[in-house]
Amino acid sequence: MSAATVQETGPPPAGPPGRSVAWAGYSAAVLAGAFGLVSFYWAAGGTVGLDTLGGKIQEMAGHRDPGFIAVVWITGAMKVAGAVFSLSLVQSWGRIFPRPLMLLAGWGGSVGLILYGALQVGTLVLVAGGVLTPSDPIEWKPLLWRLFFWDLSFLVWGVLLLLATRHYVKNRPRRPQRVAEK
Repeated sequence: MSAATVQETGPPPAGPPGRSVAWAGYSAAVLAGAFGLVSFYWAAGGTVGLDTLGGKIQEMAGHRDPGFIAVVWITGAMKVAGAVFSLSLVQSWGRIFPRPLMLLAGWGGSVGLILYGALQVGTLVLVAGGVLTPSDPIEWKPLLWRLFFWDLSFLVWGVLLLLATRHYVKNRPRRPQRVAEK
């Protein structure tokens, strides 16, 4: 019996019902895109929500510090790029990119976002719990917004990206699959 190579065309195989985590890629894209739009809004001069940032970040944004504004534009663009990348992990058009590059960006981005989010959230939990005492007085509104929304979103985004990357790995094998001819 000879074996034939199955060509990698069309959408990836679906896998067992209820086992696909493609939703994670779509969710990561929505989260990243929404936060990218918020960054663009603030970079363009919007002020709604700035009071939820606190500290130096809020101060620099409020004073329209040119260097800070440039960073906000750049991070906004990176978040939107992250949204497109998240979609590329679960859409067939994502196959145009080399698999090693997709895996490096997927795993690396996941780890980076999870570590950043976990460190931020962990630090904020320690501050809120009185274990750490910052040199400046605690601004509770920004602390709670960062703890339960802004910084937590990086952790959630990282987990979603991790699941989307796992989906990519399972649905885009390293080599074309071999099946036996009948």
